[in-house]
Amino acid sequence: MTPAAAAPAKTRTRNLVQAVNEALDLALGADPRVMILGEDVGRNGGVFRATDGLWKKYGDARVVDTPLAEIGIMGCAIGLAVDGLRPVAEIQFDGFLPSVLDQVVCHLGRLRSRTRGRMSVPLVLRAPHGGLIHAPEHHSESPEAYFCHTPGIKVVIPSTPYDAKGLLLAAIADPDPVVFFEPKRLYRAAVGEVPEASYTVPIGKARVVKEGTDLTILTWGAMTETCAKAVERLEAEDKASVELLDLRTLTPLDLDAVLASVAKTGRCVIAHEAPNTGSWAAELSALIAERGLLRLLAPVQRVGGWDARMPLFRLEQYYIPDADRVTLAARRALSF
Repeated sequence: MTPAAAAPAKTRTRNLVQAVNEALDLALGADPRVMILGEDVGRNGGVFRATDGLWKKYGDARVVDTPLAEIGIMGCAIGLAVDGLRPVAEIQFDGFLPSVLDQVVCHLGRLRSRTRGRMSVPLVLRAPHGGLIHAPEHHSESPEAYFCHTPGIKVVIPSTPYDAKGLLLAAIADPDPVVFFEPKRLYRAAVGEVPEASYTVPIGKARVVKEGTDLTILTWGAMTETCAKAVERLEAEDKASVELLDLRTLTPLDLDAVLASVAKTGRCVIAHEAPNTGSWAAELSALIAERGLLRLLAPVQRVGGWDARMPLFRLEQYYIPDADRVTLAARRALSF
């Protein structure tokens, strides 16, 4: 008798913030060690409603409203993780993260090494990421390079609802600290099919959004959507075959996927929201030059924010790269 085929996984259409909420709900329900702490994450459900409904469902011992003290949130989360819990700490906006760097640099990434493996810090630090939401100062930053520079920490930035849920569940289950950036302009703009059940997306694996042969575009977070628009234009107007790679995880970096793509196309554009100086795009460019130079047909092009602070919202569209700037960089590489 032929065995019956397995029923397909049930999916529903969700936006990115709903996917984050589902991941947190599943993690809280599956593991009593998981807890959430942060400003307004409880009764209010978070400023973007990422934790909506969780306080009512799990109570104030597991979804904890904290004082307005980011360094306190981070310090408490580290202590809770060392003591055996799996805290998910939310920093309300990415521009507030400099306050936690003392705890991150001095403790978060060091404790496993400092204690020779006797202690680990299995926590997730969540924060909304990026701009273009008409927010005031300190609310629209892209500080990923600070965390990528700190050994012992994983840095993840999803760009789709499917990846957001799967990567967040993987981050909560990870034995080491994970900084999980959520692109705030995609919270409700990014919509897709998301399985209802629990699943994970591997940390450290890039996603090929589209295959191509003439040019590679590397990106992450909300810039993935921007780059997809540039790819459409390049293919329609320039008849170029463009490969788009969404890194998803910045550390550990899927360097094999990056080098394989660049070796195939010979040209590379790296697009991101942060200033280029000292950025993760600079590190990627250096790695490609060190390990893939002889396969390059043109200099690597970087498209990022300007070397200035993020302006107020009336000028943010001139600061954060759009599809026009990505397209121009691609054309420079294609015509070299």
